[in-house]
Amino acid sequence: MFPAGETQKLLSSDGKPPMQPIKTEDGDAKPPDTTEILVKTEDGVPTPVTVESGPRPSVMKTETVAPKYVPGYIAGVKRTLKHAMAMEKVEVKKKSRLCPYLDTINRHMLDFDFEKLCSVSLSRINVYACLVCGKYFQGRGPNTHAYTHSVSDGHRVYLNLQTLRFYCLPDNYEIIDSSLNDIIFVVNPTFSKDYILHKVNQSKMSRAYDGTLYLPGIVGLNNIKANDYCNVVLQALSNIEPLRNYFLDPSNYSHIHHAPGTQGLAMFPLITRFGELVRKLWNPRNFKAHVSPHEMLQAVVSCSRKKFQFTVQGDAIHLLSWILNSMHLGLKTQKRKSTIIYRCFRGTMNIFSQKILPVEIDERERSRLLESEEYSEKMEESPFLYLTCDLPQPPLFKDEKKENIIPQISLYVLLSKFDGKQGKEYQTYKENILKRFQLTRLPPYLILYHKRFTKNTFYIEKNPTIVNFPVKNIDLSEYLTEDVKKKHPEPIYDLVANIVHDGEPETGTYRCHILHRGTGNWYELQDLHWKEIEPQMLTLTESYIQIYEMQKATVKINDQKS
Repeated sequence: MFPAGETQKLLSSDGKPPMQPIKTEDGDAKPPDTTEILVKTEDGVPTPVTVESGPRPSVMKTETVAPKYVPGYIAGVKRTLKHAMAMEKVEVKKKSRLCPYLDTINRHMLDFDFEKLCSVSLSRINVYACLVCGKYFQGRGPNTHAYTHSVSDGHRVYLNLQTLRFYCLPDNYEIIDSSLNDIIFVVNPTFSKDYILHKVNQSKMSRAYDGTLYLPGIVGLNNIKANDYCNVVLQALSNIEPLRNYFLDPSNYSHIHHAPGTQGLAMFPLITRFGELVRKLWNPRNFKAHVSPHEMLQAVVSCSRKKFQFTVQGDAIHLLSWILNSMHLGLKTQKRKSTIIYRCFRGTMNIFSQKILPVEIDERERSRLLESEEYSEKMEESPFLYLTCDLPQPPLFKDEKKENIIPQISLYVLLSKFDGKQGKEYQTYKENILKRFQLTRLPPYLILYHKRFTKNTFYIEKNPTIVNFPVKNIDLSEYLTEDVKKKHPEPIYDLVANIVHDGEPETGTYRCHILHRGTGNWYELQDLHWKEIEPQMLTLTESYIQIYEMQKATVKINDQKS
């Protein structure tokens, strides 16, 4: 044993105060219990060291020996702490995996189509979905709406709608269980590239959680009030194959960034909402056989500054034109000017315009005006996303049997407007202009708009003319010049979507016909209802908007072709 003074000097070599004597119950001072151990010094020679092993005062620190004198002591403490932390993680993991409340989840009540905001505070920040009753609440900690709901109603399992992680409240631990993956897939459906290219066009029916059979892609959309004109446009666009494949993979557009204050940033919510809607329509593992386009309609209302609303009936062609142009602005960047919208639907034409001479002038004045530049024919190249077909005026009077004969016209007659030979007169408030149209480039997907509504001073009038059109093999070569035919040697189109308007101009309804590629059958969709229809029945309807697909056409999706 070393003398007490030498031991204290050794223990206080790191600058810490030495141990003080411990006072007993009768007030006598008692030196602390000591133990002599052998430790290796820096030169490797074993040296006896005295350390205190008795009780210590609460005011003293536990490190009475410097780490350089006892290296094995610190290493042992570290190992003990690591083991304790590992055991704590194992306990938390076991508690997370063995949640006793998973059987309280009611999948029949779950609906993730509506806007992700708290049902109490209407906040969009940190929103959780109760998997028992399906309501949305904010927060997870004490005094939050989700915590209060879990205590008052006894609903324990919640899903964070942003991170897609499950929690048990009010115990506040994370639930990790593979049986909940089906809920994550309904909230955010994800598809592999192989599935998108080869398996998405399946012909077999899928069964929803409620037992209803449905076909992915042929899913009804909920009519909230008067948004049937929106539903038919969304159904038609979601069945355009390159557009669908592009939005089924969020990595195609999630990396796009826009500068603050630009139009692209203002329209980008439309891109994300449309992508979510397309993935839900083509989800083969839905809980229900219908989808509510609530979030998509909210994006349409906000991005259009309330020009289009789902509480007031609107015009489908105006919405279609606005959606295509807005999504192009949202997808366009400084490096990539072309987007999937333009690659699918954009064509070009030459417009020849010439002012019509006044009738009351003489021959000399007529010849002078014809030689002037003002009345000479001008040509300009113009892009288009859809072609407007002008229907002939319906008869004003009844026939001899006192019945109104519904006129009919062939689609080829309507398309002769774009052969560059026939001119049509257009009137403005001060002049008349004769215009001719000549197609110069055809898009892979051609949209035809039959102009049925004419607006005058008093009311809107609808043209009931029936358009006779073939469903397959529409040849447009006779409307093209020789130079354009070299670019498009086989301009043959097949119908893939047909939008119909029924009833009066302002109070009518919309429905659409869609060609499903997996089965090869035609389906009629009107809000939540859908049914199979024969292709011969399409020509009997009052077609409003038609989408044709060019045979053997390829559309580039980023670096791939569809």
